[in-house]
Amino acid sequence: MRRRTALAALLAAGAVPASARLAYGAAAGPARAGADTDADAGTEAGGGPRPPASLLGEEIRRLPTSRKEVALTFNAAWDEAGIAEVLEVLRRRGLPATFFPTGAFADAHPAAVRAMGAAHGLGNHSYSHPFFDDLDTQERAEEVRRADAAIRRASGTEPLPFFRFPYSSTTEESVADVNDLGYAAIEFTADTNGYLGPQGGMTAAAAAGRAIDALGPGAIIQMHVGSNGDGVVLDAEALPLVIDAAEEEGYRIVDLREFLVPARAATPSGAA
Repeated sequence: MRRRTALAALLAAGAVPASARLAYGAAAGPARAGADTDADAGTEAGGGPRPPASLLGEEIRRLPTSRKEVALTFNAAWDEAGIAEVLEVLRRRGLPATFFPTGAFADAHPAAVRAMGAAHGLGNHSYSHPFFDDLDTQERAEEVRRADAAIRRASGTEPLPFFRFPYSSTTEESVADVNDLGYAAIEFTADTNGYLGPQGGMTAAAAAGRAIDALGPGAIIQMHVGSNGDGVVLDAEALPLVIDAAEEEGYRIVDLREFLVPARAATPSGAA
């Protein structure tokens, strides 16, 4: 209850800007300079900006840039622990992140997903977090679509056309299936392993160290919110350490929405 109250307080106090409540199609802004605009990512991921060709055809573990840029991403599949803390750090530092909730999490914790989506982009982490290599094409599509619907209901915004595979378990076929639904398969350069918690031998410093060691142009850092029951969220503790190190090394923390391209305008009726 205290975590739910804290999330509600963040929204009420303006800790997440009202302007960010817009659907990502309006919030993403213009396409990033040099982005490949010759994309055709399908039609199911929504009517807003979509992945460029450079993010399709394979799992993405590093963003297509040579600049000193790094993306922070958070998976959400357990409880609400750490979410208010992570959102507050990002708000205070004025930094973006992308959250990948499961559909089941969105159904169980709509206020948390609403708080995430009010300030940051929301990706799709499947509905029930299964191994996708155990599913056929139709079952994969159902997982993605159910998650999309749940995230929309909870957040009131349009999710990003980014999918992250449960367990990072990918195959060429499953990536193709996700691409056919209009999603880029955004994985990660490094996982902090903070989700293992103290019982798994991890500390906040060790989690931060894994992220810092992975810094490089286009690095995608995977972290987790939620505690899986013990109330400890090492990635919430590690986040300020990661941000400080990245900025000290001259990295800009980027919003994944910068790597989208605008949707093609509809052709007027009767136009050649």
